[in-house]
Amino acid sequence: MAKFYLMGNYTAQAFQGFLKDPNSDRSKAAQAAAEAVGAKFISYDALRGSFDFIAVVEGSFEQCAGVKIATEASGALKNINIFEAIILSGPTTEAVKIAAKYKAPGQ
Repeated sequence: MAKFYLMGNYTAQAFQGFLKDPNSDRSKAAQAAAEAVGAKFISYDALRGSFDFIAVVEGSFEQCAGVKIATEASGALKNINIFEAIILSGPTTEAVKIAAKYKAPGQ
């Protein structure tokens, strides 16, 4: 299983829900979404900056895309970006070796 980071933003609808229940545990909602598609939930944190949250899961890209589609369709989340963690060895090292053969025009 691959490790994925899902970063996104809450919508006005979600913020309205927070105001109604300031003690709501968003990590439980993230865990439920990940497990609903068969992914393994690792962690969830609120963020400062351009994104409101980050969820870490293990699974497939298709599972993460399923979470994105379902949660954005619900109206509570938007702008979910999916990032896959990679190991800089094995196939990635091979890709770098191949890329090193490329010479830009004029080099």
